[in-house]
Amino acid sequence: MDTDRYDPVPHTKEDTARWMADPEFKAAYDALEEEYSAISAFLDARKAAGLTQDEIASRMGTTKSAISRLESSLGSGKMSPSLATLRRYAAAVGCRLELKLLPR
Repeated sequence: MDTDRYDPVPHTKEDTARWMADPEFKAAYDALEEEYSAISAFLDARKAAGLTQDEIASRMGTTKSAISRLESSLGSGKMSPSLATLRRYAAAVGCRLELKLLPR
């Protein structure tokens, strides 16, 4: 099994609708919106570039495990990657990093 390719867990629109009908689930999900968005952006960029974690690591001069930790940390709150690291990741997948502050 190729474990370093983005492979989301499949679920149907009906599954999502059922889960979102639960107020506690919806509140928890909504609270993680920024994290989900960040994770998706990075994983989607890697997928669009057709690169594995090993290839990203090579381009960044680091290890696959460091890339795995970086990708998983975006939603975990366990680690806060530096802006420089995020820029290097973006460059490795052929992108540029853009941060925005948006009014709520």
